[in-house]
Amino acid sequence: MNDHRMAPVSEEAGEVSRFWGRLGLPGLIDVHTHFMPERVLHKVWDYFDTNGPLIGGLEWPITYRKEEAERTAVLREFGVRAFTAMLYPHKPGMAEWLNGWAADFAGRTPDCLHTATLYPEPDVETYVREAVEAGARVFKAHVQVGAYDPADEHLQRAWGLLAEARIPVVVHCGSGPAPGKYTGPEPIARVLARHPRLRLIVAHMGMPEYEEFLGLAERYDQVRLDTTMAFTDFVEGLVPFPRRARPRLAALGDRILLGSDFPNIPYPYLHQLHALERLDLGEEWLRAVCHDNAADLFGLRPGLR
Repeated sequence: MNDHRMAPVSEEAGEVSRFWGRLGLPGLIDVHTHFMPERVLHKVWDYFDTNGPLIGGLEWPITYRKEEAERTAVLREFGVRAFTAMLYPHKPGMAEWLNGWAADFAGRTPDCLHTATLYPEPDVETYVREAVEAGARVFKAHVQVGAYDPADEHLQRAWGLLAEARIPVVVHCGSGPAPGKYTGPEPIARVLARHPRLRLIVAHMGMPEYEEFLGLAERYDQVRLDTTMAFTDFVEGLVPFPRRARPRLAALGDRILLGSDFPNIPYPYLHQLHALERLDLGEEWLRAVCHDNAADLFGLRPGLR
């Protein structure tokens, strides 16, 4: 179990602000934060409370187990200028309802990038199109939790629609923290073979198949990876990022995006930033990862929209 001590939020916020301030940034952009209906989020927390010890034998306390308004306030204190509402269905008939909630949340939370989701079902193209027309700016797909093949035929027209609209999709397709029937690089590679312009963001750096997913990014110039939980002490003790792959990580510095998994992390938010810093890839790399890459991807420069 990691031994990071939790400082008061105000104290941690000062440290986070000093981190991005030293880099000359106006703040952070975090592409992997979780906001969803409270009863759904509480079920996610219950899962980690119950199954955390089964994942690598480690406890998984939820560091920022707070009400919705408090969680958004924490991100703002940290200087996170834009964030997402990563939400996802685990069964048919759920995605459209989640999209309705996410549209409302984005409407009352202007610093949240309007997020939507999808699931392989007959009406997926219809509600994905409706979400796009309603202003969705990023989608979330969770292959592990949904237990579906991302190359399922039901999804093909939806992937094509998102590729054409140039809307990024954050996909949990790696086999961590526990493998699923359709996790790993092969299923999502079949999607990319049919939709090579899809703006795919591989969640968690694709852990534990880091090198295979780096390979997809090297092959497809619209593939990106987010840093969610990668390089932290918690993950390095389970599935360490291979040192031999660091030059490839550096070379893809324009396509790596800050992600945190806030609030569902078992350590302070600041630790994710320090984990990136200790990779020793330089300040230019850190600036790109922590802000500039996402600002360019979502059109957030020079000012937020």
